[in-house]
Formats: sequence, structure tokens, C-alpha cells
Amino acid sequence: MSGDMLLLVVGAVGYLLGSIPFGLLLTRAAGLGDVRKIGSGSIGATNVLRTGNKGLAAGTLLLDGAKGSAAVLVGAAIAGVPGIFVGGFASMLGHSFPVWLKFRGGKGIATGLGILLVADWRVALAAAVAWLAVAVGLRISSAASLTAVVVAPLAAWLLGSPQPVLGLALAAGALVLLRHKDNIRRLMAGTEPRIGKGK
Repeated sequence: MSGDMLLLVVGAVGYLLGSIPFGLLLTRAAGLGDVRKIGSGSIGATNVLRTGNKGLAAGTLLLDGAKGSAAVLVGAAIAGVPGIFVGGFASMLGHSFPVWLKFRGGKGIATGLGILLVADWRVALAAAVAWLAVAVGLRISSAASLTAVVVAPLAAWLLGSPQPVLGLALAAGALVLLRHKDNIRRLMAGTEPRIGKGK
């Protein structure tokens, strides 16, 4: 099989892994209904937290991160170094735009962190620390997320990460910024809700 075909396979597998809507599946299994009908309408961990169930939110965070990690591992195994970028970014696309949910998914932070954890744990650690610092200080998830996606490519560059890692950090960050456009407007207007409340 040619290199291009291998990358197509990696992209398809990564997308399908990323598109598994763990937040929706967990909340439905727990009898809490459709998480898309509350808060921001997202299937991610922050919105799952708005159900009041911290355990489900933590489970969503871990599983969304795990599918990103799995996509990178599969990509590397099938197509080598290029597969790291293709598999990782495809899983971000799958999470953000899952075909099963009419292309309305999550915002990609947990999945992105899982991708970086396998691609370069140092970059993932820097992004996670940045997220935690802002989340604790401001208690605004979107502000923490936006800070993390700025820190990640800077960390990859400063740490001399391989090119696919820097590329992933930049591409994933751009997608996260796109998915947070409404949050950015609310942050600028001073109306963005705090963690566990509102949108």
C-alpha cells in the first residue's frame, strides 16, 4: 500500500476514533438525558460537568483524551512520523465534527491534550499547567482553554519538539480557536460564565 493510501487509512481511523461522543454516551447511560440540551450544547467534559456529576465529567475528560492518544499511536504504527500529525488532527476533526451527531461535537481540549501527551508529553504538560493555572485563577474554562492552545505551540517550539508535534499544536490550536469563537465574544463582552455554570 502506498504512503498516501496509508495516510488516508490513518485519517479515517483517527476521525472515527475522535467522533466517539463519550460525553453523550456517558450521560445517557447514567440516565441524565442528552447533554447537548443543557449549557453550551457541547459533548465535552465542561458541559458534562453542568449535569452536576463530577465523576461523569472526569470520565469524559479521560476518554476524550484517550481517543486522541489512540489516534496518534495508531497513526504512528501505520504510517510512521507523518501518521502522528494525520491521526492526531483527524481525531480532533472527528471530536469537533462527528458525523453521527450532524457534525456538532465538542471543542477539542481534552482530545488535543491526549494527542500531545503521546506526541510530546512535555508540551502536553505545559499546556495542562497553563489550563489549570487560568482555570483556578479565573474559573473560566474557555479562558483556560484558549491560554493552553497558545502555550502548546510555544512550548513545542521552545522545547525543540519534532516538526509533526509543532504542526499538531498549531493546527489543533487553530481548530480550538475556531470552536471557541462564541466564547471569545462573551469573554470580550465580560459575559462568559464560570466553570460549572451557564454556557
